[in-house]
Amino acid sequence: MSTPRSVVLERLAYTLAAPALAVAPNLSPDSPVNTVVQLAGAAGIGGIVLAARSEETGAGRKILRWSPLVLAAAVDVAANNTPGWGPWWLDGLLAAAWAGAGCLVLPFARHARRHHRPALAAPAPQLQPAARLEPTPAQPDDGADQLTREARVLWERAGMPGRTHIVSATRHPAMQHDLTVLLRASETGRPITGLAEAHVAAAFGVHEEDVALATVAVQPGRQGGPGWLEAHITPDANQRRRNEPTDRERWADRVGSPRGGAPGSELVHTSRDKERGVTFYRAKMADSTELPRVDLMKVCRGLGIKEDDSCVFVLIDGAEFLISAFDEPPLSAIFPATRELLTPDAKGMYVCGFTITGQPVKNMVWQHDKNAAAHGLILGVTRSGKTQYFAISMAAESLAGAVVWLSSYRKDEKTSVLGEYIDRQGSTPLFMVRKLRAAKALCDIRAEMPWDYDGKPHDYKPGDSRCPYRSLNVYADEFMTASADPTYGAEIQSLGDDLTVMGLKYGIGFKPAGQSPFAHNGFSTEMKDNLRQNSRPVIFNMGSPGATRKAAEGTMENPYDVPTIPARYARQEGSAIERAMRGEADPENGVSTGGVAVIVLDNGRAVLMRSLYADFDTDLAHLFPDEVNRLTEHEIAELEKLDLWFDWNEPPRPGEFGPEDDEDDDSGRPRKGGGKRSHGTSSGRGEQRRDSVTSPRQALEAIKNLSNA
Repeated sequence: MSTPRSVVLERLAYTLAAPALAVAPNLSPDSPVNTVVQLAGAAGIGGIVLAARSEETGAGRKILRWSPLVLAAAVDVAANNTPGWGPWWLDGLLAAAWAGAGCLVLPFARHARRHHRPALAAPAPQLQPAARLEPTPAQPDDGADQLTREARVLWERAGMPGRTHIVSATRHPAMQHDLTVLLRASETGRPITGLAEAHVAAAFGVHEEDVALATVAVQPGRQGGPGWLEAHITPDANQRRRNEPTDRERWADRVGSPRGGAPGSELVHTSRDKERGVTFYRAKMADSTELPRVDLMKVCRGLGIKEDDSCVFVLIDGAEFLISAFDEPPLSAIFPATRELLTPDAKGMYVCGFTITGQPVKNMVWQHDKNAAAHGLILGVTRSGKTQYFAISMAAESLAGAVVWLSSYRKDEKTSVLGEYIDRQGSTPLFMVRKLRAAKALCDIRAEMPWDYDGKPHDYKPGDSRCPYRSLNVYADEFMTASADPTYGAEIQSLGDDLTVMGLKYGIGFKPAGQSPFAHNGFSTEMKDNLRQNSRPVIFNMGSPGATRKAAEGTMENPYDVPTIPARYARQEGSAIERAMRGEADPENGVSTGGVAVIVLDNGRAVLMRSLYADFDTDLAHLFPDEVNRLTEHEIAELEKLDLWFDWNEPPRPGEFGPEDDEDDDSGRPRKGGGKRSHGTSSGRGEQRRDSVTSPRQALEAIKNLSNA
């Protein structure tokens, strides 16, 4: 093979110039040769500096070209500054080294062929057969398609994450970059561990959120289980999903996500009722064993609808739930009470109100399935609609033939009006304690009353015409306040506890009402449990959604299902931020939510309803029967024998609350103290405090008594 001419010439130049570099400085330091060499070296330094500063490519090549001139100048300067030929003939050695380096590197001859000119006498290139690649564990010779082979290259370059290899890669229809990759553990029988979405995303150059891992089910002809995994890589679909999501995708991303308003849920379908002005979002839990936990505010933000608690409601039924978004507040309508709606059916059920969807809600005057009377629990703050509900409930019970007694702690207009249509009504704690005494005594009286068909006493059977007595419903409004009365409170609560336990089998239902269902406010745990299990609690506005939810705890299986009741139904108009920037006043309040309540049905499900409206400014006679239902003559006679049947509004009788140890105070009530009560009732208040302290509540009462609290 011949040597290129440029190489021969450059080597000859180095060989001839080397002796001159060594001899010229020693023979004549002022020789023009030295001057030429040093000027050439200076030019080389300038060329190197310009090449280093240039932003164009090929700077290294230019520096290499100038390097022989610079090195030659360096050898000349060294020879000029050494005495003679230098130690160990240093001048000759440096010149020889310069020539040898130049002959080996040859910067000018080599770079002269940068345009790919073939060297002289170089043999023509011959075509060679391509080397056959040996199959590797990462790329087995299994006849895979081009997409799978390309995916395997990327996967092998990433280091085979999770000790896996790609079995196949399938492109998604009509997608340029979306594909599904089937992965298998490299070692047979080993599960795939340590593989995350980030590893797949890094291997294929996409965002981590565009990768989803899924298990592989066993299929005919293919294994599955923990040793297999599917990776769905969907950058195109996710881009479209972010910009133009469908209803189900929006729900999955913003509502059903772990941090959404209903985590773990999926949308079933969306529908619109134009006539009623409502949009329905029906959803269910992906895991049917889980109960929905719905945060309405988060759901509204996720769906892009107004966060309006007067127009957006949730209805939960097992693992399914329904979000109803109304254009106008549906519960702002008024539903007048009628005798037709209030007349109980054969099972003792009557319509007490309507839900947001216009469905009737029913309550009971007796428990048909338990063959017993029904208790009641009515809660709500002042002006929330409790007394209105009394009217429709008492009318339904009266239409069913029941006797109704009503007592409250203080006198008011509405309870006085109701007194015209029921058996007995009073507005003092004294009236309440006498009423409860009589109701408790009726349990013993009815237990001995014989039935006509066999002459034997039996338990109460609702709707049975052979029963010798009517059912009795005992209402106690402001029960918590009455149970805290310093004179009669302890006995009122004790009698209420007894009546909730023993009254049902004798046809007596106890229905307390107030603003709190907790023990420290008058409701013992025993009373609350009996009321919850034998009634449909009705909870009006308790002052805030949190208070309403707290009041419903214990009456439901899942307290998260309690709907919210706002103070008023006021539509959100415009932006509060924009009004603040313009200095405008907020919109006026809307419609009152008085009469809107949460009723807890038999299965523990809470339903938001607006109760029927009874107008106290008109005659309520059209709701009640023509005749007021009374006790039987036998019952009245037995109560008179016990000195429990008289005008319960009259002042305390001598000895009625035990022997009079002290004179009455100015209010007409007996002073604290007294001995044992008569008529088989519980012991006197003073004696109970001193000798019968058996509970923390009674101990607190005794302490208050000693401190005159």
